[in-house]
This record gives sequence, C-alpha cells and structure tokens, in this order.
Amino acid sequence: MKKIILSSFLLIFVLLTGCVGHKKEAGTIIGGVTGGLIGSQFGKGGGQVAATALGAVAGAFVGNTIGDQMDEQDKAMHNRTLYNGLETAPTGTSSKWKNPDNGHSGSFTPIRTYDNGGQFCREYTNKIMVGGKEHQGYGTACRQPDGSWKVVSAD
Repeated sequence: MKKIILSSFLLIFVLLTGCVGHKKEAGTIIGGVTGGLIGSQFGKGGGQVAATALGAVAGAFVGNTIGDQMDEQDKAMHNRTLYNGLETAPTGTSSKWKNPDNGHSGSFTPIRTYDNGGQFCREYTNKIMVGGKEHQGYGTACRQPDGSWKVVSAD
C-alpha cells in the first residue's frame, strides 16, 4: 500500500507542481489531498473518517518532505525520463536520471504493456532517490487519443 500511495503522490506532485510556485507547499497540499483520498478507501463510518484523516496527515508529511527537496531541474529530469520511458523503453528496461547539481536521481521501469480495449497502457515502477532516501511507487498510464499519457491507476 505504501508503494501505491507514494506512486500516486510522486506522479501527481511532478505533474501538478508547475501550477504552484513553492515546491514545499505544493508537496504538502498535493500529498495531503492524495493521502486523504487513499485513506478514504478504508473502513466504514468513524473508521473511514479516521483513515481519511490519517492518510491526509501522512500524505502531507511525505509530500512536504519530497516537495522540499526536489527542485525544478529534478522535476524536469523526472518528467523527461517518465515520458521517454512510456514512449520508448522496452518492458523491463529502466530509464534513469540524475541531477549532477544535487545528486538526486530516479528511475522508471515499464513492467507490463497491454491493450486496454483499444487503448495502449503501461504498468510501471518509479523510484526517486532524494536526500539519501529511496521512494518507490507503482502505477499505470494509458495513451490518450491526443498522444499524451495519463496516469489511470495507482494500484
């Protein structure tokens, strides 16, 4: 489950932080929302409310930490690697990036490619090394009619 949460956060963070000027604040907000959404999938009644709150707090913490440490160059390198990996990397082959200025790095590996009712999709793993800690995630992206990629699942 930790991988699902982190994958969702990482991709949402990288794709949306261009809209918010401060990476730490963006990470906190996006992480909190993502964590709350994921937490809301567990329990019933009061337990579901508690899981949502716990997910939001945990997501905000993770988002704040990663958001505080990834700079614009990191995000650009990550996005380029993600896009190129979705477009061209054979299944099982990792695409890697490394920022020479701060040592942050990551990799993207498609693990399955399939046709989803006429829509080309890829499952993948995503790793980011920030501040000496590795963050891992898993997700699925599908090609849209306009040729872009859209994350459709984080489980």
